[in-house]
Amino acid sequence: MSYRYMRVIVMFDLPVVTASDRREYTHFRKYLIKNGFLMMQESIYCKLAQNSTAADLIIQNIRKNKPPSGLVQTLKITEKQFSRIEYIVGKKESEVLDSDERIVIL
Repeated sequence: MSYRYMRVIVMFDLPVVTASDRREYTHFRKYLIKNGFLMMQESIYCKLAQNSTAADLIIQNIRKNKPPSGLVQTLKITEKQFSRIEYIVGKKESEVLDSDERIVIL
């Protein structure tokens, strides 16, 4: 058995129209967090696995705990591939003024 670290990435798009849908969404999200997944961005979570066999078991458990409706996708990649992710961040715009132009000193 090889000990090549793997990453399991879970991407999901679940309906949140009804109260039942929101409950299923929350239940699935809490399942992921409870089982060691970290949020990469909204609706995308990842987890480190020791090897490909462990990653396959993680994916199998996701299949068992998926919500009845919506889309759940998994991606299994090596840690080396994961480390090559390029983060491209745009300029953050805020409506809060960070200027002291309008300060009145009494």
